[in-house]
Parts: sequence; C-alpha cells; structure tokens
Amino acid sequence: MSNIELAKDEAAYLVAPEQTGDLRGWLAVFAVALSATVFCTTEFLPVGILRYISQDLGVTEGLAGIMVTAPGLLAAFAAPIVTLAVGNHDRRRVLWGLGILLVVSNLIAMVAPNFATLILGRALFGIGLGGFWAIGAGLGARLVPAKAAGRATAVIFAGVSIGMLIGGPAGALLGDLLGWRVAFGASLALSVLSLAIQFLALPKLAAEKAIRLADLLNILATTNGRVGIAAMFLVLCGQFATYTYVTPFLAQMSGFDGRMISSLLLGYTAIGLVGNFIGGAGSDRAVKRMFLLTILFILAPVAVLPVLGSFQMAAIGLLAVWGLAYGAMPVALQRWMAAAAPEAREGGMALFVGNFQISIAIGSFLGGLVVDHVGLGAAMYFGAVLAMTALLVLAIFGCNGRTAR
Repeated sequence: MSNIELAKDEAAYLVAPEQTGDLRGWLAVFAVALSATVFCTTEFLPVGILRYISQDLGVTEGLAGIMVTAPGLLAAFAAPIVTLAVGNHDRRRVLWGLGILLVVSNLIAMVAPNFATLILGRALFGIGLGGFWAIGAGLGARLVPAKAAGRATAVIFAGVSIGMLIGGPAGALLGDLLGWRVAFGASLALSVLSLAIQFLALPKLAAEKAIRLADLLNILATTNGRVGIAAMFLVLCGQFATYTYVTPFLAQMSGFDGRMISSLLLGYTAIGLVGNFIGGAGSDRAVKRMFLLTILFILAPVAVLPVLGSFQMAAIGLLAVWGLAYGAMPVALQRWMAAAAPEAREGGMALFVGNFQISIAIGSFLGGLVVDHVGLGAAMYFGAVLAMTALLVLAIFGCNGRTAR
C-alpha cells in the first residue's frame, strides 16, 4: 500500500458519521484548536511569572518551577487514565468536562492564598492537559472530509505553537505590569471563552468504542505502532536534550545577548506554525516520507550548530530550519500513529501523549548530564545521535502498510 493510499485510508476511517458539513466541521476544528491554544498558554504561563510568584508566596524559584514540571508529568499519567475512565461517553461532553477542569484550575491558581493551593490548581490542570491531548488531538480527522484531515490536524497542533507564543511572553508582561494573579485571571477568561465556543461549535462525537486497558497497548501490536513509539521517543529525547540548553548555547557559543536570544526563540516558535501546516499537507500525501523529513531536518541543524554556531547568521539560519522541522514533526507523528492502528486511535493517542511527556523529561535530564560533564556542544551532538537513531529505526523498520505486524 502506498503512503498516499495509507493517508487516505486512515482519514476515511476516522471521519465521523455525525459530520454534517464542511463549514460546521471546520468551526469545530477551530474550537478544538482554540482549546489547545488556551491549554498551552496556561501550561507555559508560569515561565514568565515565576519570579513574581516566588517573591509573593515566599518560595524559592527552584521550588516554584514545580508549577511547570508537575503538570507535564501528571499529563503523562492522566492521558491513559482519562481515556480509560471516560468509557463510551460522547467525546463532545468529555471535552466540555476537560474545559471545565481548565477553568477551575485557573480560578484556583488566580486566588490561591499559598503555594500549596497553587500547586493543587496546577495538578488539576495537568490532569486536564493529559486528557485533552489524549481525546482532542486526534479529532481533526473526524470533523472534516477525508481529504482535509491533515490540514485539520495541523490547525489543532498550530494551537500548541500559538499557546507557546502567548504563554511565556504574555505572562511576563502581565506579571510585570499588573501582577501574577492578573496573568492567571487572563488565562481564566480565555478558558471560559474557549469553553463557551466548544458548547456552541462541537457536534456530537460518539465514542467509537469504550477503551479498555488492552486497547492502550493495541498500537504496539502493529509494526508501525512499535516503530512510531520508538522513533518518537528517540527524536523527542534528542530534541529536548538540545533545545532545553539552546539559550546558554546561543549566549556562550554564538555571542547573542539576552534580548536577541528572546527574539530568536520567539522566531523559532513562530516558524513552527508554518511547520505545522507543512507537516499536515505533507502527511496527507506521504506520511512516512514526511515523518522521515522532519527527523532529518531536526538532525541536520543540531549536528551542524557546534561547528557553525559561532557565526551568528549561520546560527540564525540553522535555528530557523530546526524550528520549521520541529513544528512539522508532531503533526506527521500523530498522523503516523493514527494510521498505524486506526481501530485503537484513542488508545494510541493516550500512549502518544504519555510518551511525549516522558520523552521531554528524560531528554532534558540526559541533556543536562551531558552539558554538566562534557559541554554545550556535546549536548548538540548527543541530540543529533538520538535523532539519527530515530531516523534509521523509521527508515529500516517502518513500512507503508497500515496493518503490517
């Protein structure tokens, strides 16, 4: 089976029977994308207001950093648990429930009288985050015609990039001008707006079936599922072993000042938006080729940065290629995983979310060990080796047929 047939077959399988028309379907896609934006804005909001919370609630900045790391780890465990817990309930109602959890978590954070209460709010957020990505990330192909499935998925994942753009910078600005509680208040207002739009725009989304514990592992029964999970783990470990430490690299190796580094990272995220749509369009045509290309174009700039990173223009160009490829990669990866086992789509997405979050944590940790013991340039090479291994795993063992075992 060709890659084109694979993408078409997978998309056709996922189109919801409830779908009533292109316009309503696209309105629903944008409603889910807005929710993704608000979830990611809320996830990265503490990055910009960490020091204000630390000062106001009397905790160290290191302890305050739990607000960022804890939700991610909770999301990794919440994704499969929520998927199992919701059974065969209408997915529209599940998303409403997760949206309500987002509203409550932001409200608790905004009014928290102490740090423990704030962490409670962030813990609730982590549960909502994992549940949303397990249930919502794969809905694009159910809401629009088969030929537009890749674009719909790209729109939803674009919400991640937009949320990253908004969260840190907006939090820093509001925290500086009006205080950190106002920053959470703004996130609360956005979450209420997102929930209201979901109430208006989402059609009924009957569960394809109640997910059982065995269904979470069904994707591992397919060759493409195993290959996708392995490649995903390797390339994401490589991504975050390097990107976590790109700020000191750009400062020490490339000689950029703090303001320029902030601009470069903002540009990295912004160009990732373009990558989202390239990943969606490319996956519609040839999902394996698109997945391979995204890994290759993460690998190449990471491998070359230690050599050419001292030249500022070269560093800017390499960072742009890297950002474009990383923006495309999650879309191509999600489409690959959905095609690997469409009958276990939600179980596969739960595994996808858990693997994603755990890969981030492990990659950042391993990258830190390399930086501390060998240096920043070595961390880039280490990430490149992991990405190369992912590329070889996908190229050698990944097959075009959806049902290969």
